Amino acid sequence: MTDFNGDYIVIKAKAQGVQVIGLTRGQDTKFHHTEKLDKGELLICQFTDHTSAIKIRGKATVMTKFGTVDTEVE
Repeated sequence: MTDFNGDYIVIKAKAQGVQVIGLTRGQDTKFHHTEKLDKGELLICQFTDHTSAIKIRGKATVMTKFGTVDTEVE
């Protein structure tokens, strides 16, 4: 059953090809969903019964209820 009261985050791509990867809950953490964002695109993500973590590759701004942070890409 999906928890529609889970926390949301907003990811804004600051460059082409930002990857957003959803990771599962449970004994074995696995990739279960990926998205690729172009510069300027937004993705609104929710933590649910199935999603315990979100990995972001690329230059992006991440907005949560705890504040805003930019990824560091070298």
